[in-house]
Amino acid sequence: MVSSPKKTDFLVIGLALFAIFFGAGNLIFPPFLGMNAGTQWPVAFGCFVLIDVVITCLGLFALCRAGGSTAAIEGALGHRAGLLINSAAVLCTGVLIASPRTAATTFEMTVVPIAGNAVDLLPFSIAFFAIVFALTVRQSKVVDIIGKILTPLLVAAIVVLVAVGIAHPLGPIGPATSPTVAQDGIAAGYQAMDILCIAGFAVLLQDTVISHGHRSRSAQLPIVAKACLVAALLLTLIYGGITYLGATASLTLDHSLTQAQLLVQITRALLGEWGVVLLGIIVGLACLTTAIGLIGASAAFFERVTAGRLRYPVGVALATIASLAICNMGLTNIINLASPILAIICPPYMITVVLLLFIRHIHSTWVFKGAATGALVASIAITLHTTFGIWQAIEALPLYSFGFAWLPPALLGALAGWMLSYAFGFQKDLTESPLRNSATKGTPSKHTD
Repeated sequence: MVSSPKKTDFLVIGLALFAIFFGAGNLIFPPFLGMNAGTQWPVAFGCFVLIDVVITCLGLFALCRAGGSTAAIEGALGHRAGLLINSAAVLCTGVLIASPRTAATTFEMTVVPIAGNAVDLLPFSIAFFAIVFALTVRQSKVVDIIGKILTPLLVAAIVVLVAVGIAHPLGPIGPATSPTVAQDGIAAGYQAMDILCIAGFAVLLQDTVISHGHRSRSAQLPIVAKACLVAALLLTLIYGGITYLGATASLTLDHSLTQAQLLVQITRALLGEWGVVLLGIIVGLACLTTAIGLIGASAAFFERVTAGRLRYPVGVALATIASLAICNMGLTNIINLASPILAIICPPYMITVVLLLFIRHIHSTWVFKGAATGALVASIAITLHTTFGIWQAIEALPLYSFGFAWLPPALLGALAGWMLSYAFGFQKDLTESPLRNSATKGTPSKHTD
């Protein structure tokens, strides 16, 4: 049902967008950043917000302006390269990392604080993903109903926690214990993985804007921009508060605590055992609905790209089984496994969506391809060095200390792509594409996801 447009639609849609981005699993990263950054917590927080909030929201707007859906990525990079990077993003969010992490986070933040060692991860994860499968295989409305209740409760719990933490700090903020505060913030932004979810979010956002009566592209884009700004401001405030809580624990709590254990201990210190139980239950249910959404979206994506050969129920079953197996590695191991994967995938994806902001001024797909290739090659080399310490010279690259050493190669790749497009006669191959027409002429796009 389509309603009549209202001036306050951007606020309603922005709050809904905030609810979509505000996943319970992301809560574990800011406090851990704050603890390790100590007095430098604003730097770590700023880098985290840059990736997980600023670039993500800008990228979401860019995709909506370029027509929405994964077609924007495929239109910029070409079908095969775009399909490859979109598939990698979906596999990370719905199968390999984010979905297993929801169950592992629930176990450490809900089951362990309440039941201790009485329940093991394996039987819990089997029960968790059995519920996920049951509620995903037939796309139940129960998830939407629960989600609308859980997000306000989770936000309220975090607001209370932050307010108490500001009024009664856990302790003085100590010096940084990490020598790479900025890089830690960038890595945590990758781990949150919101940047990899925006293709699916773009479809949801555009459908929501249309449902509020904004049918023309000229009417939609201001609403989308304002809604993204509302979501970004709210996310920044919430993440800033819990990063500060982590910093106040830098001299008080044990630095050997895992990300989930740290948030539990902060909650226990500020709100007592009942606070831990309440937060654990809310986070657990929120993680459940997140897992349902991620696995359902992954199954729908692969049904589309295989032209129906991998049917939705089969995709749900495969994603659920894979998530169950990976979940039993434990939360810390999942995070460690995810770090190099995301450090390779996120840079080319980010540079592509950021360049989509300038689609009206870019005339060739070779610019996008060159930028993505430069970012990919650089991120592979940087990740290999970070993991194995094999190329010390990489640390001399510009912006390395800020976690953005891949950016200069990406920009050089964009320049090389632009020059090669002229050399081979492809300097205007983007001009007449549906992607360019959608972005420049305001033609409403058709969703192909």
